[in-house]
Amino acid sequence: MSKSIETTMTMLLESAKRAGADAADAIVAGGVSEEVCVRFGKLESMERAEDRAIGLRVFVDGRNAVISTASTDKASIDTLAERAVAMARIAPQDPYAGLAEASQLATEFPDLDLMDRTTPSSDQLIELATATEDAAISVEGITNSEGGSASYSTSAVMLATSNGFAADFERSGFSISACVLAESDGMMENDYDFSSAVHFNDLRSSQDVGAKAAARVLARIGAKKAKTGTFPVIYDQRVSASISGHIASAISGAAVARGTSFLKDKLGAQIAHASITLTDEPLRKRGLASASFDDEGLPKQTSVLVKDGVLQGWLLDLASARQLGLPPTGHASRGISSAPRPSTSNWIMTAGQVSRDDLIAGVEEGLLVTELIGSSVNLITGDYSRGAAGFWIKNGEIAYPVTEATIAGNLTDMLMTLTPADDLDFCRANITPTLRVDGMTIASG
Repeated sequence: MSKSIETTMTMLLESAKRAGADAADAIVAGGVSEEVCVRFGKLESMERAEDRAIGLRVFVDGRNAVISTASTDKASIDTLAERAVAMARIAPQDPYAGLAEASQLATEFPDLDLMDRTTPSSDQLIELATATEDAAISVEGITNSEGGSASYSTSAVMLATSNGFAADFERSGFSISACVLAESDGMMENDYDFSSAVHFNDLRSSQDVGAKAAARVLARIGAKKAKTGTFPVIYDQRVSASISGHIASAISGAAVARGTSFLKDKLGAQIAHASITLTDEPLRKRGLASASFDDEGLPKQTSVLVKDGVLQGWLLDLASARQLGLPPTGHASRGISSAPRPSTSNWIMTAGQVSRDDLIAGVEEGLLVTELIGSSVNLITGDYSRGAAGFWIKNGEIAYPVTEATIAGNLTDMLMTLTPADDLDFCRANITPTLRVDGMTIASG
């Protein structure tokens, strides 16, 4: 961060104290992003954004408030601090909110290789987007295109607290994508593929992304209704992250402290099949969600939350940790204008011992889900129902594409029958292999 930002952060904290705050923290986030979209080789849109915003959280007599601004002059900062303190004074008391103890704050900041200084020009982005779309529409059977895109971004975040913590980090990001259509007998299908990475050279090739998008949509031609009944369901890697995401939400300390999680009483118990291990890895180099400290200034560290199907712990920020009487785990995440909440970073389910193909081959009859539509998931009871599309499996082979299906069950039961494949895509923040779930209810739309 520049000296001007450091000066701004100091001004924020000092203004908060002068306005009457007992303690305060401030976060600033800014960056540059550019995205281009093309369709049939012609530029359709180009967007560029440069922004910076500041968030201030103040604590007054057991109450707190959060306020944000984009202005950084002294008069604006003084006004911001005064408003924040005035808001805090009329807020309800929160005995659990507050800054970390000095001994809890991060003091070491390992290099996670999160910043690539490559800056593609607008012309280079157009070339990337065009090449990605071309690779898709050149495949026989593709009849239309929703376009190709390419983007890059850089972001920087600094956190400072009135009890002496100050640290920052930078991150870069690059992506390419294509979405195309195919038609048969008056029925049109569309599908896509994309690649995202922290470093430009870690992107998959435009040819690979475009060809995969085309192959996916062509496979969907001639979709039929699913059978109705109880069958195994295989969640393709494209959608399997939703299952591990539900687990993360259910073990959030905030949900557990409120009593609004179906796993709230399961600490130390078997909650999933013994093949399931889930680890949060914030210190992963070039990880899409890596960082060395959380948004309350605590050090991040690798945490095994589910091991061999047994729940090991909760995702905790300071407030939920205090409410539950446990030490915080460094999982606080916040926006510029919001208070911290527990969240994962690089959330990784350990790969299984069988391939995706073998997982399919082991199903006599069932559904391979490649798309989820809508959501009716109750994390208090675990009740689960979602719209889905994909492919019907018969005798261990893909038989035909399926559309307008509904899959239902209860997460408590679903997790106990999980079988993971051995495929992991580390170009995501939620890294989950293909998953098989037995005994789900399937109905046609």
